[in-house]
Amino acid sequence: MKLIENEVRTDNSKIKDVFQDLKFSEEDIKIIESLMHKMTFKKGVHIIKAGDLVSNMYFIYEGCLRTYYLDTSGKEHTIQFGIKDWWITDYTAFFLDSKAILNLEVLKDAIVYRLSKTDRELLYAKVPKIESFIRKKLERAYANFQKRILTNLSQTAAEGYLKFINEYPNIEKMVKNYHIASYLGITTQSLSRIRKDLS
Repeated sequence: MKLIENEVRTDNSKIKDVFQDLKFSEEDIKIIESLMHKMTFKKGVHIIKAGDLVSNMYFIYEGCLRTYYLDTSGKEHTIQFGIKDWWITDYTAFFLDSKAILNLEVLKDAIVYRLSKTDRELLYAKVPKIESFIRKKLERAYANFQKRILTNLSQTAAEGYLKFINEYPNIEKMVKNYHIASYLGITTQSLSRIRKDLS
């Protein structure tokens, strides 16, 4: 039986997971499935390396990823972690058609859905409600980046750590200490001292 408009096909978990609160027709679902491509990656794989051209963004269905910047001295600076239900890429390169300045690394075996820039525009044109959905996601991500900058400017390392574990308790369990330290802009030794002082 053909689905009526705005009805969700209940056996399509991918669509429900990616676009949680939206309702789609059968035709919408076919379009989405044709443009979003499932990929699996093992821990340690770099999906994007600095210098790559970036034409894809990724919805994380399972696993944990991070973007990080490698400075001229070889020091890593974690910019973003990504877990289930998050989107991730090198956004500067993606939106400005420039080469990547970040690396995208898989920290825990992952299943992602790839959406290319070209397919994203097709998706917006054919299923307009998705454009609003993704725009709101990106707006929230931008707001969170700005809050993080302000936190780094105004809070102590201990306060920054407490904020991190309160906001992202699931991430702390999946990543190594040096990943957290590089996200907070401190050394692993400082992170150990903070944890000891707080315990």
